[in-house]
Amino acid sequence: MAPSIYTDETPDDVKNAKGLHLLTMNTPNGQAVQILLEELKEAYGLEWTTTLINIMTNDQKKDWFLRRIPVLVDNTANPPFTVMETSAEMLYLVKFADKNDTFGFKDEKERNQCLQWTFFWHGSGAPYQGQVNHFSRAAPEKIEYAINRFKNETLRVYGVLEIQLSGKYSGEERDYLAGNGKGKYSVADIKTWPWVKGWEKTGFTEEEMKPFPHLKKWIARIAERPAVQKGIGEAYTQK
Repeated sequence: MAPSIYTDETPDDVKNAKGLHLLTMNTPNGQAVQILLEELKEAYGLEWTTTLINIMTNDQKKDWFLRRIPVLVDNTANPPFTVMETSAEMLYLVKFADKNDTFGFKDEKERNQCLQWTFFWHGSGAPYQGQVNHFSRAAPEKIEYAINRFKNETLRVYGVLEIQLSGKYSGEERDYLAGNGKGKYSVADIKTWPWVKGWEKTGFTEEEMKPFPHLKKWIARIAERPAVQKGIGEAYTQK
């Protein structure tokens, strides 16, 4: 018999959950999965339950959490199936809950393009911008070399997104990162947007963002979606 993923210390709302259960905090990574769930609810009526955790008090390092390590638990599987890492969680949801590929692609080349941009942000953008946030706001001492290095790398990554959206080499401006033509709103955008929309909070100035007009339009375009606003909203904010 498979060992239980729950312990006596596991909160009741986690171990008694049915169906999909999300453990999250309203950070950029958490928001990506939250937004996709809200989009899937709007598109298909998907239901799930949520437990808010607080990484500032090290909830994520407690034994009951480490025993599972996921942020997403699928209790429809037996035993329950756990998924960690934001991108993996999003791809799991698209595979099993997005039957019409509303936020993915049926064409294999477009699907691969979506994966490319999802992983680009996962492996390049998020780590760099996260380090800017850390060294600018959380580090016990200000290390100018670290701040400048990660700011410059984040701006470089913004530049790559700008090239894609501007159509600099394709000759056609794009609305979204992946897909043919102007692209289609997909998990690639959902993964990337929660980080990039926080450029001001990260400490970038309007002057520094001037080279990225298409990126700023993309930020505003996605922000208009009702499910996006729900996915970053009060339901995911700890009181």
